[in-house]
Amino acid sequence: MSELIDKTSEFVTKMLTERLPETSLYHNLIHTQRVVKSIKEITANCNLSKEDEEVLLLAAYMHDVGHIDGAEDHEKTSAKIASEFLTAEGLDSKEIEKVVACIMATKMTSKPKTELDKIIRDADASHFAKDYFQEASEFLRKELKQQNVASYSKSQWLEENIKMLQNTHTYYTDYAKQNWQVKKEENIQFMMDEKQRIKKEKNKEKELILKQKLKADDPDKAIQSVFRITLKNHIKLSDIADTKANILLSVNAIIISIALSNLIPKLDNPSNSYLIIPTLIFLIFTVTAIIMSVLATRPNVTSGKFTKEDVNNKKVNLLFFGNFHKMSLGEFEWAMQEMLNDKDYIYSSMTKDLYFLGLVLQKKYSILRITYTIFMVGIIVSVISFAIAFQYSEPIR
Repeated sequence: MSELIDKTSEFVTKMLTERLPETSLYHNLIHTQRVVKSIKEITANCNLSKEDEEVLLLAAYMHDVGHIDGAEDHEKTSAKIASEFLTAEGLDSKEIEKVVACIMATKMTSKPKTELDKIIRDADASHFAKDYFQEASEFLRKELKQQNVASYSKSQWLEENIKMLQNTHTYYTDYAKQNWQVKKEENIQFMMDEKQRIKKEKNKEKELILKQKLKADDPDKAIQSVFRITLKNHIKLSDIADTKANILLSVNAIIISIALSNLIPKLDNPSNSYLIIPTLIFLIFTVTAIIMSVLATRPNVTSGKFTKEDVNNKKVNLLFFGNFHKMSLGEFEWAMQEMLNDKDYIYSSMTKDLYFLGLVLQKKYSILRITYTIFMVGIIVSVISFAIAFQYSEPIR
């Protein structure tokens, strides 16, 4: 028996290696060897005669050799090749009939009739209960596509595998049911989880596309972005102006405190009279810079009242607190509701808000420019005046 099995193995290996199309990514020598291994695994746990074990091994080696002539009706081609080869090897005709019957039983649409049929069907589908099932399944998908049999996307193929394993396929032998069914169920669960994951990703992708489409179709988004960015820039520039003004205030305050504590007391001495004019010049410029810095940061609050006519005529800007701080909550809520119900009024108020913020910024930066100029000129003039005063002062005797 072992001699015929070895010859069959060599024959099938040569046929599948030399004549099998490159498109046979799944039905190849590796698959055949896996089926043979599964046959041995099942028969090792069954009470079969040596003759039946030989029939199963011969059928396992030969069951897919027909793929050398294409996938269509490959079972018939495999049976014919097996019959011719085994006849030439002198195998009994009854044994050959059993081998042919087992090969034909591997057709998915057929229903196994004998125990041998059940064993080879389970062995041919053993990959359903293996760790490499996903890899083998992907090779089969690619094979079907390359051979122009069927074309499935990965999600479609996943769906087909779930349907087939859940509703179509079943293990027939007791060994397969006891030892392979659990792993098969795990593979089914893995595919169902993968299906849910793909579904969630597709839903997220659809939501993202929809959001992008809505954003592209909504001109208000662009308008709101313009207002938001411009308002942010105005506020930032206002903060910068206030910071600059505070720096000038601090510097001049420090200068005056030093002058009052060190320079002013010395003016009581007649010998230091030459310092009076430079000190006055110095203090005038310093105080002027302080006053200008305060003016740059001094807030300007408006009347804080509006009338219903102002709201109806869209004349009042409700986005600025100075226009409503003296109004009651009820009046303000009514006015805000009127504005929110009118998109044009909202945009008009935002435009006014930006405009008046711009006017405030222009005023601040104009005052700051003058203040920095006064401070700079004051420092220069004061230094020069002190230098002249020291130059023409009379020496102390």
